[in-house]
Amino acid sequence: MITIVITMQSTIIQIGNSKGLRLPKDVLLLSGIKKNVEIKVKRGEIKITPIKENQKVGDFAIASEESFAKDWSRPEEEEAWKIYQ
Repeated sequence: MITIVITMQSTIIQIGNSKGLRLPKDVLLLSGIKKNVEIKVKRGEIKITPIKENQKVGDFAIASEESFAKDWSRPEEEEAWKIYQ
């Protein structure tokens, strides 16, 4: 089996009151991402993987900005993340 790896750089953009990232069509095709995704976050990394079509989105925890705000909007978190800005 041949493994294809695409390396690219991109820029975070403003989308309304949120931020976003545009993904080229070829990147989505190669990744198998069609509609629903699972997002895993750890300091310095975001991993986005497709949810298989036969799985329901309800089977996964759906995080809202509100739920993240409790843990992520603390002064010590803001200070820790400054090195990445």
